[in-house]
Amino acid sequence: MSNAGVMETVAMSDMDAVGHLQSSYQKLKAELAKKIVGQEAVIEQLLISIFAGGHCLLEGVPGLAKTLMISSLAEMLSLDFKRIQFTPDLMPSDIIGTEVISEDKVTHERQFKFLQGPIFANVILADEINRTPPKTQAALMEAMEERQVSTGGKRFLMLEPFFVLATQNPIEQEGTYPLPAAQLDRFMFKVFVDYPSRSEEEEIVRVTTSPYMSELQKLFAKEQILHLQQIVRRVRISDEVTKYAIDLVRYTRIRTDQAHWFAQENLSWGAGPRAPQFLILGGKARATLYGRYDVIPDDIRAIIYPVLRHRLICNFSAESEGVSTDLVIGEIIKDVPSPDGWHTQFQGQKKKGFFARLFGR
Repeated sequence: MSNAGVMETVAMSDMDAVGHLQSSYQKLKAELAKKIVGQEAVIEQLLISIFAGGHCLLEGVPGLAKTLMISSLAEMLSLDFKRIQFTPDLMPSDIIGTEVISEDKVTHERQFKFLQGPIFANVILADEINRTPPKTQAALMEAMEERQVSTGGKRFLMLEPFFVLATQNPIEQEGTYPLPAAQLDRFMFKVFVDYPSRSEEEEIVRVTTSPYMSELQKLFAKEQILHLQQIVRRVRISDEVTKYAIDLVRYTRIRTDQAHWFAQENLSWGAGPRAPQFLILGGKARATLYGRYDVIPDDIRAIIYPVLRHRLICNFSAESEGVSTDLVIGEIIKDVPSPDGWHTQFQGQKKKGFFARLFGR
């Protein structure tokens, strides 16, 4: 068989897997609805990060089912799940593990033995990650980036697949330690978990106060997830869509000629090279969830907020006026030329002030 024939066969098998993932995605949402009411956008972003091999930071007030959502996903994906409650007295060894002296029962020889910590699982829930000091937060950095931990001069590989899903509370900031930019950058997405609508809240109260206990069906095996992660990387993306994703990020870098005027006015720092990498990987993963083997601009726009919002830093003037990173991202999307012509209605408005554009002056 020729190389072209081999590539066509591979593409066809990939398409079959993508079709299976699309149907499984619908089943997964239906299964999750037994325990999780609403939050469809959050669930989609979590699945995109999982199939793209990334990590997620979830931000929301207490009681929005963040922990239940993550543990339920792990159960349905047949993944080992560990929850770590981050507190001010948590030590790195409480996460990674520690070495203890053990004695051989036969030779009575003593030697060090490494006892693995809770980080050795497929899905790690780092609950309230900003409540522990930077020294302990840093214990996650090597595992998140290099899929390994180093201790006692030895390296220990993480289980595959491996995901860190961290949560933080946006209200009680007393006694918290903001995550450093280097660690935030290792999260593929920062996802906002919002309050449910009234109808969703009525359903939540009905479900959680009834005697019925639902059981979730396992829809994937670990090996399938690893296989799908490889397929995601093979999903096609055109040069035009790749350029579009890169331009969206480059418009945030205020010290370059390509910087967007609204970014220059409101940001003190833009996004680094991990941002376009995650935009493209996330776009590929979203395409597969919707049964496509090609990335379109809508895939990039659908994930740009969770990819960029924690990689941009607003300046003092923007913070004092209530300008958020999401607002900056929205203004950039309007002016970056898109392969599908989505931006054309905003051309010629670039030099107007933001509030002038907002009120049509």
